[in-house]
Amino acid sequence: MSEIFDRLVDEAWPAPYSEDLGGWRLRYADGVTKRANSVLPLGLPGDLDGAIDVAERFYGDRDLPAVFSIGPGACRGLDDALRARGYDRVDPTLIMTADLSGGVAGPPVKIEDRPSAEWFDVWWAVDGRFPGGQEPATRILTGIPADYVLHGPAAGRGVPQGEWYGIFCMAVLPEARRRGLAGQVLGALLERGRAAGARRAYLTVEEANVGARALYERAGFSIEAGYHYRVLR
Repeated sequence: MSEIFDRLVDEAWPAPYSEDLGGWRLRYADGVTKRANSVLPLGLPGDLDGAIDVAERFYGDRDLPAVFSIGPGACRGLDDALRARGYDRVDPTLIMTADLSGGVAGPPVKIEDRPSAEWFDVWWAVDGRFPGGQEPATRILTGIPADYVLHGPAAGRGVPQGEWYGIFCMAVLPEARRRGLAGQVLGALLERGRAAGARRAYLTVEEANVGARALYERAGFSIEAGYHYRVLR
């Protein structure tokens, strides 16, 4: 059960390329997003230090620093081993979940099954920290069926995953914040998840993002677990 959120997030944000390393997944997406360019270290390889060496070569060959996602299912002892090798701990992130039974209907907004150019522009204006990364970002987004809500200057993405519904890419343009738009996008996505038969929703939010956490708590989300990254200096 501890690995469920690692696997859900990985499935909902699929790297276009990955290699297996004794149960670990070495993910690569041309450097676009830390999640899709990091090791998902589920399972315990026979030689922990040797596996870390292989991962470092994998990313070094692609001109990227080695990054490990340390979530609920990460193999025992890995976080300490990476710290000892000089890896920095960055981006502590919370996994929040909510029950989808009942709930209030979201606003009547159009939901698409692909990211439109307008949707992408809103999301990229907020989260596009990767020069030239539009193409690999699009491959990540469309690597699994998903729902896309665009509500004026606000956007969001929902991923149906059986009993779970993942919320991703929540974005509101800076000049349009504090108008309740993010809550409306979230409500529309949660309604979509209920209609698709999901019983629970989950999302990830950086621990330091107090405003977003408050929004999600008002919508019924609570902290379930957490993860962070280890990045080679």
